[in-house]
Amino acid sequence: MRDDIDEELLLHLLSIPTIGLLENSAGDPPPQLWAAQRAYASAAVDIGFRVVHHASPSPEVLTREDVPLTVRRAAEDPEFLAAQPSLLLRLGPELPRAATVMFNVHLDTVAGLEPVGRSRGRITGRGAIDAKGPAVALLSGIRDAVRREPAVGRDVAVLVQAVSGEEGGAMGTFGTRPLVEAGHVGRLNIFCEPTGMRYLPRSTASMTARVRVDGRGAIDDRPDAGHNATVLLGFLAQHLAAELDPRDRPGRLCVAGLHTGHLHNRVYGSGELLLNLSYGSREEGAAAEAALGEAVRGGLRRFTELFAGTREFARTAAEAIACTEVEWLKRGLPSLDNSDPWAEELLTRAGATRWPDDEPAFTCDAIWMAGQPDAYTAVLGPGSLDGNNAHAEGEYAELDELRDFAAAVSALITGFAEHHRDTAPRKGILDASA
Repeated sequence: MRDDIDEELLLHLLSIPTIGLLENSAGDPPPQLWAAQRAYASAAVDIGFRVVHHASPSPEVLTREDVPLTVRRAAEDPEFLAAQPSLLLRLGPELPRAATVMFNVHLDTVAGLEPVGRSRGRITGRGAIDAKGPAVALLSGIRDAVRREPAVGRDVAVLVQAVSGEEGGAMGTFGTRPLVEAGHVGRLNIFCEPTGMRYLPRSTASMTARVRVDGRGAIDDRPDAGHNATVLLGFLAQHLAAELDPRDRPGRLCVAGLHTGHLHNRVYGSGELLLNLSYGSREEGAAAEAALGEAVRGGLRRFTELFAGTREFARTAAEAIACTEVEWLKRGLPSLDNSDPWAEELLTRAGATRWPDDEPAFTCDAIWMAGQPDAYTAVLGPGSLDGNNAHAEGEYAELDELRDFAAAVSALITGFAEHHRDTAPRKGILDASA
């Protein structure tokens, strides 16, 4: 029997704008994460949860070197962190990690509000699948587990992290990470992201480089007088795409935004090219970082060779190396790759299938569970980022998808409780051996 989804709660959450501030543009409404998390907490309290923590992060969490530069600069505005609280809920007493299950879900969304609606078993709206729908389904699954297994909330504790700061490149640095580093984790940890009900025991991290040309512009009548950042960065974009294509490593390469200017009659002397590289281990990340540096140097040498004899671009070629620099906006983040036969058997019995080892993983807040002792972590959720238009127009979640996820959550928690009951030391035995 599957517990039903609280559709009214989901529609209410979808009606509350929670666009992360790194995604928010001038025309977007300010995020109301406080209101969304209060509504979510209220529904959780009805199940038996209590609110352990509901606050904005301290500014000190952003002083580390692995915090993306864009986050640090955005946080110079004190309203940035104030508007992005995170919520921690607990069901049951404080118990050791071995008797605790933790779920992490984010209530912030990407930009682009979508009409909220319900029709023929489908819920639409920004966040329907990423990840307000899974958040509501999570509570449904927990409610069902509480009904089925008396040990849940008594002998086994359940933690729910409902965070902000997942979208927009924040990488969980001020949402998930402080909660994890404060010890609010369990023996089993599930990060609710759309995976098509496949459990993913890995999460890549990513790093972002900005290749910047800082030269002198010119007018269209004398293009040879300036540095042509458009031509140089365009050449580098193609060169880096060819040189860094990750044919020999698991991570992905995204050759992203290139910008110099908008006018047709100017030579733009300055501009930038952004690149994102994901990686599955620190070693792979370090290798990719070194490869990018070498590829940029090689591209500049090649550009100089090709354009030294031209009329319009000779100055750009001669001074290309001096005008170009690489700045890292984000790097040094951990990645997750763990396994545990017991936990994976539990996930399988709950109805989840394993994400194929040869299929690339993706980046999410689960990276902050890397290296946590006595803990297993997987990413699991209904739907898919592309199939359910998670970051595009028409985002939706099928109620049946959410019900399947709720059923899996219930099975995971009750299975965890059964395992704990079967394996935990009995008090009488402990007393006798004391």
